[in-house]
Amino acid sequence: MVSLMVTLYLSASILFPFGTHPNPGDPFLIVNKKTNELAYVDENKVQRVLSVATGKSVDQTPEGLFTIIVKAENPYYRKKNIEGGVKENPLGTRWIGFDAKETNGRIYGVHGTNHPNSIGKYTTAGCIRLLNEEVEALFEHIPVGAKILITASDQSFDELAKKAGAIEKRFDEDQKEEAVN
Repeated sequence: MVSLMVTLYLSASILFPFGTHPNPGDPFLIVNKKTNELAYVDENKVQRVLSVATGKSVDQTPEGLFTIIVKAENPYYRKKNIEGGVKENPLGTRWIGFDAKETNGRIYGVHGTNHPNSIGKYTTAGCIRLLNEEVEALFEHIPVGAKILITASDQSFDELAKKAGAIEKRFDEDQKEEAVN
């Protein structure tokens, strides 16, 4: 029985990573609600910074470290019964859902939009909104199991990624940090 459980765990962990993540070099997303920007981190560096829309009020877009658990092309908009792939769908062309507030990845997500003029503003019900072409490019690089950090910070994306473990600190940076403390 124990060997069966270990086999299932190891098999599942290939599809859905377990343990502490991100590891240096893993794909990782950071959303800074203070600047309404999203950073895509991969291969130990910030690859892209994109403008986003976040929650109308400060508490609508939850803060914390979450896991990407759902990805969908042309997502269905359940709230108003709008099928995916139509121009009226406010979720745009891609959905990258994460487990904020112990949800199933279908409540909070990074998604496209049919209102491109909303990007850069505080206008959502809690999701992170990107231009369709940007979320489509991101969608290809972010696997299920990747982590997303949502914060409101004055720190740079490099600092946030290093603190989260998505970018490996260099030895000389560790020495400087110890000297300051």
